[in-house]
Amino acid sequence: MRRGRLRTVRPFPWAGLAALAVGAVLCVAGWYGVSGERFAERQLPYLASCTVPGAALIVAGSVLLTYGRAHAATARVEELYGLLVTAGPEEREDRAESSPAVAPVAVSGELRRVPGGTLWHRADCPLVAGKPEAVPVDGRLLASGDLDPCPVCEPDAADS
Repeated sequence: MRRGRLRTVRPFPWAGLAALAVGAVLCVAGWYGVSGERFAERQLPYLASCTVPGAALIVAGSVLLTYGRAHAATARVEELYGLLVTAGPEEREDRAESSPAVAPVAVSGELRRVPGGTLWHRADCPLVAGKPEAVPVDGRLLASGDLDPCPVCEPDAADS
């Protein structure tokens, strides 16, 4: 079952774009007003009422756009992690209603790693399962601290 895009409307990018547009219009209006005045005391009202607030809106719009982009990326990562952890959409809905606990991703006691990688995994971890280049982890390599445990399958050194 596919979710509609209308449910995931994020206000930050739209608010950021609106703030940028209004800020640009205010800066142009301030510049136009200042350029028509010869004396500095007559230019100050245009600076105070148009140019400075316009520049502030441009900065605020940039911050909102950056926050919106980071927020959207975080939401995508959380959604992908949810898909990786659960077996299917029906089971996810049932599990959300019944209990908040999440089933473990991998339960194998055998530990594996990918040559050149920096993590060690359980053998049935989705990140190494089915990869022919994955090799068993040597106990000395674990003791040296060169490898970190996988954050997805969360292996324990006692499993080896």
